[in-house]
Amino acid sequence: MHKTHTLAAALLLAAASALPMAGMAAEPAAAAVQQPRQAPGFYRMQLGTFQVTALLDGTHLFPVDQLLLGARPGEVDRLLAQQYLKAPVEGMINAFLIEQGDRVMLVDTGAGDLYGAEGGGLVAALRASGHSPADVDDIFITHLHEDHAGGLLRDGNAVFPNATVHVAKREFDFWTNSRNQDQVGPLQRPFFAAAQSVLAPYRAAGRVQTFEPAGQDLLPGLRAMPAPGHTPGHSVYLLHDADQAMLFWGDTVHVAAVQFDDPQVAIRYDWQSTQAIASRDALYQQAVANGWWIAAAHISFPGIGHIAEGAPYQYRWVPANYTLNR
Repeated sequence: MHKTHTLAAALLLAAASALPMAGMAAEPAAAAVQQPRQAPGFYRMQLGTFQVTALLDGTHLFPVDQLLLGARPGEVDRLLAQQYLKAPVEGMINAFLIEQGDRVMLVDTGAGDLYGAEGGGLVAALRASGHSPADVDDIFITHLHEDHAGGLLRDGNAVFPNATVHVAKREFDFWTNSRNQDQVGPLQRPFFAAAQSVLAPYRAAGRVQTFEPAGQDLLPGLRAMPAPGHTPGHSVYLLHDADQAMLFWGDTVHVAAVQFDDPQVAIRYDWQSTQAIASRDALYQQAVANGWWIAAAHISFPGIGHIAEGAPYQYRWVPANYTLNR
């Protein structure tokens, strides 16, 4: 062997021996190193005459092994391992901006400060994408859980000073009436106070509008459809223009690695799990049959992709192919 080849091989061998083996933790650094931070997350794509921008509010550790219901023994760990994941899974909190002409709309708002440091990045992502909260005209809430409506409020003030908040009437009526607390488990009871708090300044300003999600357009090109079960008035929104459509589906899926392979797996945060499973199944079938884009709150950022059918009653996620939108 040539001398230079011998030297290169020796250097490679030395470098490899310095790396930790799979499954072994590396030695801690001698000095504390500041944890690197990501840039504010946004991702744009065009849907007909609409522009959609995914906005990352934050991520949080999600103990899926404790929260998922109805899985077979060992199923959750096995399906997570297939995606090189294990509990707790780093869960996404995604929201979505929609623009057409001068109109600026937002689907969900992230967690705001209700999740501490694990949320609250939406405004930074919004500004990085070229907008301020004052630009938003309409906010469409899929449901009033903290990680979808919490971003309406920050330090007791309305974050979006010019926006009208749209929410399904059944959803609004349920969470703004504390007498309904006996209908939910202990995990969900804090959502009553949170929902009432984040809506308060918008209600006081007369900027909350309720609707019946009857499959009709709330605004041209944006249709609300009922998908109850996760919450009483959980709603999804179908953005459509000509032959293109995108479904903003809120909490239809919490853990993609599990709930595409086994749609019958529910989660403890569901108000009525049987109904939530039925809504998920119906939306899966419609999305596959129609080739809809999906904009998902809790799928790895940007949470935009398609659903493909696998084996019977099994599906797989096909993420959007990254584009620079030239």
